[in-house]
Amino acid sequence: MKQIKMAASDDLEQLAEIELQKEEEEDKEDIPDGPSPPSATTFASDASHPFYDVARHGIIQVAGDDNYGRKLITFSSCCLPPSHELNHRRLLEYLKFTLDQYVEMDYILVYFHYGVRSSNKPSLKWLREAYAEFDRKYKKNLKTLYVVHPTNFIRIVWNIFKPLISHKFGKKLTYVNYLAELRDHLNCDQLSIPPEVIRHDERLRAALKDGPPPSAKAPPPRPPLPSQQFGVSLQYIREKNRAMIIPPVMFQTVTYLKEKGLETEGIFRRSAQVQVIKDVQKLYNLGKPVNFDLYSNVHIPAVILKTFLRELPEPLLTFRVYNQILELLNVESSLRASRCKQIVESLPELNFIVAKYLLCFLHMVSQQSIVNKMSASNLACVFGVNLVWPRQGSIALSALTPINIFTHILIEHYHSVFGSRCPPNQVTP
Repeated sequence: MKQIKMAASDDLEQLAEIELQKEEEEDKEDIPDGPSPPSATTFASDASHPFYDVARHGIIQVAGDDNYGRKLITFSSCCLPPSHELNHRRLLEYLKFTLDQYVEMDYILVYFHYGVRSSNKPSLKWLREAYAEFDRKYKKNLKTLYVVHPTNFIRIVWNIFKPLISHKFGKKLTYVNYLAELRDHLNCDQLSIPPEVIRHDERLRAALKDGPPPSAKAPPPRPPLPSQQFGVSLQYIREKNRAMIIPPVMFQTVTYLKEKGLETEGIFRRSAQVQVIKDVQKLYNLGKPVNFDLYSNVHIPAVILKTFLRELPEPLLTFRVYNQILELLNVESSLRASRCKQIVESLPELNFIVAKYLLCFLHMVSQQSIVNKMSASNLACVFGVNLVWPRQGSIALSALTPINIFTHILIEHYHSVFGSRCPPNQVTP
């Protein structure tokens, strides 16, 4: 029986190779001789990076949180160089190194399959080793694995691995044929999608039997409601809520979490049901009251707080300070706290007051880290990408370190950065 299974597996592997060769033949005019070099803003350009030899290719990217508090991580096959130029063992170690920073939180993997060729694909033996090394800690909090532009090769490989893969993990796999379908699940503007993948998607849609679907004109955006809380600026919220400087969503979630969430282990690491988050957002946007006690889940207000920050049109710490934060690595460690103080004091007054309120709360959370396991460092990994991002494009992987260091300092050294006293809960004009 074992020999029969091995023979069947060998047949599938041979079939997979045949399918890959056929796909290469079909795409030979489209696939360049090698991967396009990623731009300097999309990969770790620092030669001191422990995995610089792999990171410089831009294969793996961290795109921050989605709107429901889940970390987004992408793997782009078109960035894989020829196999003789890349140590695939190092690639696996780098993937684990990246995931290790986020696996305690809920996260999503997006795998862009386009660009796999005989010359650059990892071996099936490597894939088996990779799956074997991804133990429960990696699989538990993976919410979805999106496979974008799957081919027959992918489906055959999946059948090869099916006996090894648990039913529970298998349910997390979602095939996505076109980027438009991916947009139904994720905000693709957050993702760093290689230009080759975008061009491939355009060719696929153009090759549809009836031609590409007609591009329906998007209706003009509706003006925000007077009670709108999500997706509008701090200034808009301030103008519509004259009795408060702190946005109502932030005030109510922070107040609730101070009372009932400070001792919750892993607070801010968990996600919540997407539909529940959408329902709560709708209540806020309609100006209706929200009672978090009704949900019996302290992670819901935690996700709502992160979602509110992520949906601001301009980040709480503004676009202007993004490059200043990236330069923090050039500042001596002993001087970084004072530099962070200078940066936050340069914020517009409203942004400074709201940031002070939030960071005071996060400092309080970190003070309970013995119980909740959320140290200033852990909180920085969660909140850094929700406090600042570039005006254009997604956050580069190389930017995560300075952003996390900056956020860690704001939390750990709150009193020296913002002043000794926390702001009042309710700030009136």
